[in-house]
Amino acid sequence: MEELDVEPSVTLIPGVDSDKRQLCFEWGPGEMLVCETLLGSAECKEKRPGCPNIYIVRKDQDVYSQTLRKLFNESHGIFVGLQKDEKEKTGKSRTAQLVRVSKNYRSVIRACMEDSHQMAISTRDPAMHIQHSTQVSILSAMELIWNLCEIMFIEAAPAGLLLRHLLDWVRLHVCDVDNMVCDVLRSESPAKHENFWNVITIFVLQGRMDEARQLLSKEANTNPASVNMCKILDELMKKMPVINPGNTQTLTEMELKWQHWHEECQRFLQDGTFASNHHMETLCKILLGDENTLLEKKDLMSTWYHFLVTKLLYCHPTVKHVELHLYAQSSLDLFLGGENSPEPLDTILLAAFEFDIHQVIKECSIALSNWWFVSHLTDLLDHCNLLQSHNLYFGSNMREYLLLEYASGLFSHHSLWQLAVDYFDYCPEYGRAYLELHIERIPLDTEHKALKVLRICEQRMMSEQVRSICKIMAMKAVRNNRLGSALSWSIRAKDAAFATLISDRFLKDYCERGTFSDLDLIDNLGPSMLLSDRLTFLGKYREFHRLYGEEQFFAAAKLLLMLMTARIAPCSFWMTLLTDALPLLEQKEVIFSADQTYELMKCLEDVTAAKAKNQKLQDDDTEIIKVEMLRLALARNLARAIVKEGTLEDS
Repeated sequence: MEELDVEPSVTLIPGVDSDKRQLCFEWGPGEMLVCETLLGSAECKEKRPGCPNIYIVRKDQDVYSQTLRKLFNESHGIFVGLQKDEKEKTGKSRTAQLVRVSKNYRSVIRACMEDSHQMAISTRDPAMHIQHSTQVSILSAMELIWNLCEIMFIEAAPAGLLLRHLLDWVRLHVCDVDNMVCDVLRSESPAKHENFWNVITIFVLQGRMDEARQLLSKEANTNPASVNMCKILDELMKKMPVINPGNTQTLTEMELKWQHWHEECQRFLQDGTFASNHHMETLCKILLGDENTLLEKKDLMSTWYHFLVTKLLYCHPTVKHVELHLYAQSSLDLFLGGENSPEPLDTILLAAFEFDIHQVIKECSIALSNWWFVSHLTDLLDHCNLLQSHNLYFGSNMREYLLLEYASGLFSHHSLWQLAVDYFDYCPEYGRAYLELHIERIPLDTEHKALKVLRICEQRMMSEQVRSICKIMAMKAVRNNRLGSALSWSIRAKDAAFATLISDRFLKDYCERGTFSDLDLIDNLGPSMLLSDRLTFLGKYREFHRLYGEEQFFAAAKLLLMLMTARIAPCSFWMTLLTDALPLLEQKEVIFSADQTYELMKCLEDVTAAKAKNQKLQDDDTEIIKVEMLRLALARNLARAIVKEGTLEDS
């Protein structure tokens, strides 16, 4: 959302008298303020300060979610770490590094999901319970998609190991069986529990053979008549060929072993070995990958992608990446059976199985309520060199576009904007331009926040923004009559005109109160006082007072005269400077020489001439008395100085 520089347009509300009601709206950074106002009657005008209906429509509502703020904060560190990591790594070491980063992102998603789950359990507010439960579902779907993308695009495991990763993916995200196992094992006779065979079936559907065999042994112990069938089925499960990461066997060897095992399962089924036990016969059919049997058990799998992975496990165990799309669409169609249309999640997963990265990103952008997921996933895939060829028609690549959108959303939050700065830093094409635009819109509520923003700008050599921030803070300080802070900000902005204005305020306050405020700042101006003539005068004038206070009268007199003759003091302040000379003129010791006294006399005449011209002196008795006192003091000092200098010459 862009901030408009013009007055908001007025939109008439349909069906309402245009003379009485209007809808006014105004864009702001990250949100839109909408206010409905009644116009036309005196009564309504009196109520205007308490405008009846005000709505704030936020662009990125998710940044205000407590759980998602944790997600944004935690993932920021992972993102920055990835950008800084050594990119020279290649091959397996680079892949392993990127997989670690991906798992770190997933662990953050899972942690946030657990937090939302706990909040859903603990809250007593039904509305909040629904909100947290919805958040759990969304985060769960995000982790599911991310995990599949990690398997398909980042790890890109070879045939055999690919299926192993997909099985782990299903086991991680379809975990209803774990609760059922606990119920079965807690019962007095697990083999007679109503869910006993369902649990074994789910274990087999997920390829968890060891756990299925352990439960099957309880059936053998409970029912002696089925001991032989249990033994044969147990042996079939035990002998099922699998590829492990450390195996040295080739795909051909694996396929031969699997073919022999498959034929053995087929033989036992055809021989009627399990005919007397429907449950074991069903399990044997699952081992054979019988499609009808798998569809009968789809309630136990609950999702089409579980059905897909199970079908691959028992029909195509050495499936390759490029072949997955051949089975994914058919599995989805079979599982839904034409009764339901695919959900957005189904479309995203299907695109991932089809290895269509850009479709995955597009569908996620549409389905999810914020840019966090697509921006971080795209960045990671870009580091995998999978998006190099995809540039957007308006110039930026997809990675940068999504990161810019995500970071722009963070800038609408009062604290998360700090994270957005780093995201803009790593967008080489448009990042700096976006940062310059957004950082100017940050409300500088406190000096601490302003200093934080200023430090960010200074680190990035953003001189225009530095000046803008300093001017804003200087103006705020002036309005609050904090002249020291205002001067400090104007010096930091290197704004000579504003520094002159504030210096004049300091001098005005001195004339009214007789003392300086913020002495520490003025005493330590250093080279900064050269920013403007007036600031130089302020610093030197304060130095004169310090010298006088330390009774360094000759140095003080010399400095005072220099301030007057250099003409850097404002004309309105000359009389004050001359008045400051009075105590030095009245000292027992002659401080001003004859030449210096002549200079002072000339300055006094210039002041009186200027005031006479403006007809100020005639109207002010105090000023007349002050001028007469100065003339008398100067005359006496001149006489003393001449005598002293003549005496020195004679000697």
